[in-house]
Amino acid sequence: MLEILNLRKGFAGTPVLHDVSLTLQPGTLHGLVGANGAGKTTLLHCLYGVYPPEAGTVREGSGRPVRELTGLLPYEPYFYPRITGREYVEFCLQARHRPVPDLRRWNEVLELPLDRYAEDYSAGMKKKLALLALLVQNFRYLVLDEPFNGLDLSTNLLLMAVLRRLREQGVGILLTSHLLGSLTELCDDITVLAEGRVLRRYATFEFSQLAGNMLDALHQQKLTTLAELLP
Repeated sequence: MLEILNLRKGFAGTPVLHDVSLTLQPGTLHGLVGANGAGKTTLLHCLYGVYPPEAGTVREGSGRPVRELTGLLPYEPYFYPRITGREYVEFCLQARHRPVPDLRRWNEVLELPLDRYAEDYSAGMKKKLALLALLVQNFRYLVLDEPFNGLDLSTNLLLMAVLRRLREQGVGILLTSHLLGSLTELCDDITVLAEGRVLRRYATFEFSQLAGNMLDALHQQKLTTLAELLP
C-alpha cells in the first residue's frame, strides 16, 4: 500500500498542500479531482519524489522506495529532441536497468510509429508513447496525471480497458482527470482536493453525490447569481 500522511508543500513561501493524507491499495483505481490550482499535480510529484515535501510522510508498505515500484505519467510528457519512439521506450527501461522486451504485441494495441521522432508525434500519440514506456515495466503502482487528456474517444475507451485489466492484475492506480464521468465509471474511490486540502473521499456508492457536491462547494455564489439570471 502507498501512503501519504499529513503532507505539506509550498513554493516561495506560498502553501500549496496542507496536511494531505491519502492511501492507494494494490488492485484499486483511485481518482483525484479538484479545480485547477487545487494541488493535484504537486501532490503526485511529491508522491513520486519529484518534489521533496516540507512535512509529512510518503511510504510504501513493504519499506521499498516508492519510485522503485511506481511509474509516473506526467501531464505533459517530455521527449528529448531527435529520439524515436522506440529509442524513448528503450531509454526508459535501460535507465532502470530493465530488459527491453519485444514491443510488437503492445504496439498492436497502441499503434504508434515507433521509428519516427517522438517530437513529431501528435499530443495523443505522445501520451500513448509515455504510457507504453510504463506498461512494459510491470510496476506495482501507476500515478497518472490526466491520462485521458489529448486522446480521442476511441483511445480513451481503449485506455479505460487497459486500466481495468491492470487493476485485475493487482496494480494500484492513482489518476487525475477533469473528465468526472471517466473517473466515476472507472474508480473504486475518489478524493476531492480543494485549495490544497482533502475535501472528502467518496466510495463508489456515493459517486452520485459527487458532481452536485463539487458544484456547491466550488461555485455556490455563482449558482445563486445563476438562479437570479435564470429564475
